[in-house]
Parts: sequence; C-alpha cells; structure tokens
Amino acid sequence: MVQIISDTCTLYSKEEGEKIGLPITPLSVFINEECYKEFETITTEELIDKINKGGIPTSSQPIIGEKIELYDKYAKDDEVIDITIAAGLSGTYDTALMAKGNSEYSDKVSVFNSMTLCGPQRALVDEALKMAKEGKSKDEILTMLEKSAKSDVSFLIPMDFEFLKRGGRVSKTVGSIGSLLKLIICLKKSDDGRCLEKHSINRTIKGAVESMIKELKNKGVDDSYIFSISHALNEELAAKFKEALLKAFPNAKVNIFTLSPVFTTQGGPKCCALQAIKIIR
Repeated sequence: MVQIISDTCTLYSKEEGEKIGLPITPLSVFINEECYKEFETITTEELIDKINKGGIPTSSQPIIGEKIELYDKYAKDDEVIDITIAAGLSGTYDTALMAKGNSEYSDKVSVFNSMTLCGPQRALVDEALKMAKEGKSKDEILTMLEKSAKSDVSFLIPMDFEFLKRGGRVSKTVGSIGSLLKLIICLKKSDDGRCLEKHSINRTIKGAVESMIKELKNKGVDDSYIFSISHALNEELAAKFKEALLKAFPNAKVNIFTLSPVFTTQGGPKCCALQAIKIIR
C-alpha cells in the first residue's frame, strides 16, 4: 500500500485531510513574533485583519519534527509519497528532504516536488490519493505525478507587491515596477516552479485576463485541464477570472478557493491566482 502525505499548500486543512485519509502538516505565519498554524490558529480573514492593523506577517514551512513523525508512523507499514509545494517558492520541499533523511524508514519515503502550488498541487494530491486507494504502486503514482506536473500553467495578479518583494519571490525590478506604476502586472510561474516571472503589463484587469487566456491557449490548454482560481478575499476578481475561463473553455471544470494565510502572506491581500493542470496517468 501507498500512503499519500502533503501539507496546507494544497489548501486542505489538517482536519479536512483526516476526513479523506490524507495526513496534512500545516505551514505557519509569524506576526509580531507570535506563531500561528494556518487553518488551525489563524484564518485568512483574521490574518488580513491583523495586516490592516499594521501587522507584518512572515511565513514558515512545516516543522521538521512533524514530518519525521508522520514518515515514521506510516512508512513502518507502507510506502509513503509526500507531495510538496514547488521547491524555490517555499522551503517546504527542502524540509521534507531533511525529514526523510532523519526518518527511521527513509528508504520507504519519496518526496515529490510538485513544481506548483494551491489548486494544481491539490489536484495532484487528489489523483495520487485516488490511485493509492485503487491499489496502484508507488512507481505508478510517481509516474502520474511527474507527467501531470509538467502540464501546469500558473498566473498571479498581486495587488500589493511589497509582500512578494519581502518574501523574495519576485525580483526587485519587477517589484518596483509593480509598486510605482498604476498598471496591472500579471506574473507567471516559471517552468521549473522556482520563481515568479513577469508575464504581462496591462492597463486594465480585462487586459490582464485576456493575456492569461491567450497564454493558456498557446500552451495547448483545453477543456480537459482542471482549472483553479484562488484569491485572498477578492471574490469580485475571482468571478471575472471564472467568467473568462468558461467563455474560453466552455466545458472546463473550474474550482474556486480562498487562499490560505501563508499564501496571503506571500501574495498579499486581494491577490488572485489562475492555474491549470492536466492529470495524465
């Protein structure tokens, strides 16, 4: 048997994971030297309220001890696959590798760098979990993950570049352009998933959305992909994204999520992501 493990980068809480047989380790947010575990001791709404009151949050990957504990618990009897957020966008992948190295059953633990995050990472985890329940082997699941992860296309429209600049997820040049100019800058995740790059500079949200749809089609994206829209309390923009997606891909499956506190810390309040991935067995 294979046990799938992941973390709150999937936008699953620990409690939600337990209900579907998915052990989840939480990431954390620090505000004024106080630590909060996302989905457990702080919500996105509470985080934004603290930001509005002057709080400056920083994020942190899962605690290595919690990872080791999970590996030792499940790898004793089963093969374990831990599916993490893209290496480079978080230290979570490196933490998982260190935990594997310190596990009593390290040879039975596989750490997979999803090269993505949020909705697409969740889609990968859902499919891996489904395959595990079907009795598929570790190698069969890893093959699906490797093929599917390469299909991911992800965009982000931030409303406050200071959060991305502080976290080092965009260059200072791009961050300065976004902060100084009253333009809508659309960012795209790099192919290796390690950073966010400038995709387009637009005068309007409509122009930004059109640039994303055009790029999706250029990448060969079609209705067979799973689309996700994730937002930091910006339902209005999320609705515009969904309307544009369904116009371009009428039969598409579109999921809308509220971003977690950690992703809100990284992308800033009101940011909105549009992502697509194809599951390939």
